[in-house]
Amino acid sequence: MNVFITGASGVIGQRVIPALLARGHSVTAAGRPSARLAALRELGVDVVALDIFDTTAAERAMQGHEVAVNLATKVPSQKRMFLPGAWKEMTHVRRAASRALTDAATRVGVRRFVQESFAPLYADAGEQWIVESSRVEPAHYNRGVLDAEASAHRFGQLGGTAVILRFALFYGPGDPFSATMLAAVKRGWMPVLGKRESYVSMVTHHDAAGAVVAALDVPAGTYNVVDDEPMTREALGVALAGMLGVRAPRFLPSWMAKLGGSMGETIARSVRVSNRALKDASGWRPEYPSMREGFRAVLDAPSER
Repeated sequence: MNVFITGASGVIGQRVIPALLARGHSVTAAGRPSARLAALRELGVDVVALDIFDTTAAERAMQGHEVAVNLATKVPSQKRMFLPGAWKEMTHVRRAASRALTDAATRVGVRRFVQESFAPLYADAGEQWIVESSRVEPAHYNRGVLDAEASAHRFGQLGGTAVILRFALFYGPGDPFSATMLAAVKRGWMPVLGKRESYVSMVTHHDAAGAVVAALDVPAGTYNVVDDEPMTREALGVALAGMLGVRAPRFLPSWMAKLGGSMGETIARSVRVSNRALKDASGWRPEYPSMREGFRAVLDAPSER
């Protein structure tokens, strides 16, 4: 298939492209000109400079493609993400760019549109498993997620096949968040806000990329992308401490989540997210079924030695 992809030079996109090429797909990577985007040509990828907010330009770029994958994001740095207004650009991307891209895809006859989304928008569910039909409760900083999903749904209503991937929190080798987390546990603290007994759901970059590839063949719908075994914060802290050879970490008081505004409140939720729908619909299986295996891979990576 001819696959058009935005966000191709991001942490997920740069893993998706080699997997698509290995399966014989032709790939066009689109976005603002950059060295990282240009480097994709060496892999045999067509590279197109594109303002993703420009519907007319997107129509020209998408001509002849059967599938469009929108992985475009604008995530603020770790130092800024808790600050007021830090997610404004991300909201704009999810609202305006997703609308422009789905409109363009509809007009030029793209058959399938894959839209990235965000699993932590689910409401706190305690110990209960969360599935795609579970209640969502977007916070102020991530409210653009549902706008992006609405654009994809509109594409589906107009005759295309819309696939929405709700990704859990990402982690993996070379990832700043993963490094920060391990460093904090070494110092004796669990940095993930929330109660000890509350669940956290994550997925490695590698497995998230595999889910994007699987999305080219699944029926229309929304799918959670998460590993097999969400863990409580306490169980995760104990597991990480064991890997590092240190004592189990202490936890920050639960009231500190309020200091992080809407993002802090979201992170502190208990979200035990199920990946059953995606597994049932495809051959996708996470290579790292839990954070035990995933963080072991992080520690075994050369950069973490």
